[in-house]
Amino acid sequence: MTERQVSTLDANEAVARVAYALSEVIAIYPITPSSAMGEWVDEWAAHQQPNLWCTIPQVVEMQSEGGAAGAIHGALQAGALATTFTASQGLLLMIPNMYKIAGELTATVFHIAARSLAAQALSIFGDHSDVMAVRQTGWALLNSASVQEAHDMALIAHASTLAAHIPFLHFFDGFRTSHEIAKIELLGDDDLKAMINEELITQHRDRALTPDKPVVRGTAHNPDVYFQGRETVNGFYDNCPDIVQDAMDKFAKLTGRHYHLFDYHGAPDAERVVVLMGSGAEATHETVDYLVAKGEKVGVLKVRLYRPFDMRRFVAALPKTVKFIAVLDRTKEPGSGGEPLYLDCVNALHEEWVNGPMPKMVGGRYGLSSKEFTPAMVKAVFDNLKQAKPKNHFTVGINDDVTHT
Repeated sequence: MTERQVSTLDANEAVARVAYALSEVIAIYPITPSSAMGEWVDEWAAHQQPNLWCTIPQVVEMQSEGGAAGAIHGALQAGALATTFTASQGLLLMIPNMYKIAGELTATVFHIAARSLAAQALSIFGDHSDVMAVRQTGWALLNSASVQEAHDMALIAHASTLAAHIPFLHFFDGFRTSHEIAKIELLGDDDLKAMINEELITQHRDRALTPDKPVVRGTAHNPDVYFQGRETVNGFYDNCPDIVQDAMDKFAKLTGRHYHLFDYHGAPDAERVVVLMGSGAEATHETVDYLVAKGEKVGVLKVRLYRPFDMRRFVAALPKTVKFIAVLDRTKEPGSGGEPLYLDCVNALHEEWVNGPMPKMVGGRYGLSSKEFTPAMVKAVFDNLKQAKPKNHFTVGINDDVTHT
């Protein structure tokens, strides 16, 4: 491992540095709290700063986020390496193009400063409402919990998408992470070159639409073949978790920073475990350290690759001694039987648990619109798991005096 530069910056800049270096076309449109990523790449291009291949990325500001997604889709079909940045309603405007990009098995990364959606009111602050709204599009969802992780996962996402032929949504909490200023170890050009396989870039270019090698793409299917066509992608999604883990392992050899699809931290014989993703995992990590030092058998499982959701690896990452699990979602899905991460974990437990009696699992909501999530709240979640009948579908950090969640 070589000695690297250490710098103080926020996650927006940390992610933009990697995305700029690994892209040729960047379509942007500003929306809080992701705007700074677009501003950084626009400034660098204006100053003729080269990318990893010594060319100047073409940065273009469109009329909307929908236009940015359409421009990226077109650039990808021409064989370019392309990316964009967005959040909240901006991400929702990209959904039609996202289905097409995923359906055509096209490699790209969108970087998302995850933010609340406008429901009863608009909010510019962070939670996972926007990224959860696109989980059916077929994109891989990779998340970061800190500024260093955002810098690292940006590279892992760009490396993985080329190998998996699945587009990636790399997301991190709006404001909580996007605007957090931290001292991080910067990745150098040698790190990027080591992670990005040039042969896979050539394969990406070979799929470009060109009159020299005409192919049919973007057709209409009738009931006789559409269903079969949708099922043809299964192998790519089955392989994706292994590809991401391989990229994480390669990254660890380069930098010494180790990541897994699911990272467990805490007592090896924990009986109570909290599952969550994003910046809330940082507060939970610190609280677990405190409680373990006090003799409590607790732990935290951090979800990094949310889609495709590897149920086998999820269950394998849990301590075999676990008896009670609380899954925390930073979103609300009204009318559902539970929030998205909770339902995925319940499903995984029922399909893959083989270590004796199945643990009791409950779900809760926290941190919507960047609501405070403190160590005391984390401890309250662990304390709930001590109850004879732990409360399910609860809220953390607010006084719900209407439905008493």
